[in-house]
Amino acid sequence: MQVQTTPIPGLLVLEPKVFKDARGYFLESYNEKTLKEAGIHERWVQDNQSCSQKGVVRGLHFQKPPFAQAKLVRILHGAALDFAVDIRKGSPTYGQYYSVLLTADNFRQFYIPAGFAHGFAALEDDTLFFYKCSNFYNKASEGSIRFDDPDLHIDWQVQNPLTSDKDREGSFLKDFDSPFTFSK
Repeated sequence: MQVQTTPIPGLLVLEPKVFKDARGYFLESYNEKTLKEAGIHERWVQDNQSCSQKGVVRGLHFQKPPFAQAKLVRILHGAALDFAVDIRKGSPTYGQYYSVLLTADNFRQFYIPAGFAHGFAALEDDTLFFYKCSNFYNKASEGSIRFDDPDLHIDWQVQNPLTSDKDREGSFLKDFDSPFTFSK
């Protein structure tokens, strides 16, 4: 598996080695040893899956401590533009985002540690999004930054995004008091 760093400390893009032949393909989508060698030491406790139609935007979500979650995300069917926004106080990249195109065909995975708000835009119908979480979901700990926060300047690359009420009612970054602190 190839591990790529990003301009934002902590975010990683993983590209598994894919073996293709006339029968189809094989890949190793998860290997604890490989991830530990890349600096990912999470204990994954929950898998989540969602299906979205083209134009759906989900995010920007996070879980507050003590239920903060790291995520390892990938696409099983379709395509999505995936975003992580740094919400760690004191981070040199606070308020900045990184995005990666995840598709069923490119097999990429995106590692997002705790301290980031996460969201994605479905670029195809029936986009099947799968992710591992390092902590259990806790409703009282969920948080959200508005997907359309003008200070973030995110281009979701969809026209008239379909969103939830929760995503339209999240905090603006300028009004947000982050529960996360950056540590080197």
